[in-house]
Amino acid sequence: MYQVSNPAVLLRGRRRTATGETARLPVKRTVFLLGLTSLFTDISAEMVVTVLPLYLVYIGNFSPLAFGVIDGLYNGATAIATLASGYVGDRFKKHKEVAATGYGLSAICKLLLVAAGTAMSAIGAIVLLDRAGKGIRTAPRDAMISLATPRASLGTAFGVHRAMDTVGAMLGPLVAFGLLAIAPLAFDSVFLVSFCFALIGVGILVLLVQPERDRDAEGAEPPPPATLRGAFGLVKVPRFRAVLIAGALLSLATASDAFVFLALEDAIDLGTTLFPLLFVGNAAAFMVLAVPMGRLADRIGRGRVLLLGYGALLAVYAVLLGPLGGWPLVVATLFLLGTYYAATDGVLMALGSPVIPDEIRGSGLALLRTTTSLARLVASIAFGAVWMLWGISAALAVFAAALVAAVLVSAFLFVRAPEPA
Repeated sequence: MYQVSNPAVLLRGRRRTATGETARLPVKRTVFLLGLTSLFTDISAEMVVTVLPLYLVYIGNFSPLAFGVIDGLYNGATAIATLASGYVGDRFKKHKEVAATGYGLSAICKLLLVAAGTAMSAIGAIVLLDRAGKGIRTAPRDAMISLATPRASLGTAFGVHRAMDTVGAMLGPLVAFGLLAIAPLAFDSVFLVSFCFALIGVGILVLLVQPERDRDAEGAEPPPPATLRGAFGLVKVPRFRAVLIAGALLSLATASDAFVFLALEDAIDLGTTLFPLLFVGNAAAFMVLAVPMGRLADRIGRGRVLLLGYGALLAVYAVLLGPLGGWPLVVATLFLLGTYYAATDGVLMALGSPVIPDEIRGSGLALLRTTTSLARLVASIAFGAVWMLWGISAALAVFAAALVAAVLVSAFLFVRAPEPA
């Protein structure tokens, strides 16, 4: 198995160039430290994510539609924060400072969950604030990764970051599982421990990550200032427009993993103690495949790998609708879902990066993420509504049909506007 759990291996790893010579993987210190920041932050975040569906549906007695609203907020309602943070980071060359603000805000929200109880209004407000933190930090973080990496290796760099991020996503549910195994209803303890891990992530970013401005060449002519007009002007670029539209269409047909896991829970009755382990299995598959998928995207085309990932998501819908049951169903679902994430998450950012000028890199990536986030918000609410009206099988069938159409349209768009050489 690829030992991404030891990040140093990634920095020492070698690849073979076109001439047959070996060369170090172009993963710089910035990418490694941002990956470490994300690792600890994801331990914190996934501790909450893994228990939130159970906490709201089984303790708070939320309906599927009510949970869909909360899940939509968690996945997509921070679009404006994402766009604003990307612009501010570009405009003032403060990507690190903006990202640190977002990481800090999300950490504080873990404490607020302790006092919120199960009131939907309070939970909704805290989730919105927490996702605002994620929205604030994501674009400047991705901009720092993109700006620190040669164009030919963007898929690999984002794959390395997502692999380290996913180590945290795997450890977080394990910690939550341990706490709930000791005390099955100790949700407050989960939230408090989550806060401590979040603080470690913030500390790594603030104390160790070097801002881009310190690496600028002395005497170089400064680039033109970033403007929102320039960012939105990217829509006129055929390749960026194709990626933007494809990302939105594919996201509209994407059921969140929380809904997938609730469907599994309904099918095989894992119980509250074992439920967090579903997130562990998904994260393990993502962790193992993230770097290989990133490198494959650099070699054969990022658009192809992105569509391959959504093919894996379509397979998730198929196995959940099929006759497979018990643990074979769990294993198949988790592997396919991990493959989907590995082939889409970082690959989408790597797909959009090459056509965005350096001076508006954060704004451009924020525009891409904002669009997909809004689409995921709509998708979560729609999935919850269809589930409540006609059942989980109908919701999966509707989303499977929509995903087939989205993949076909996206493939057409990518052919019309090919990747730059």
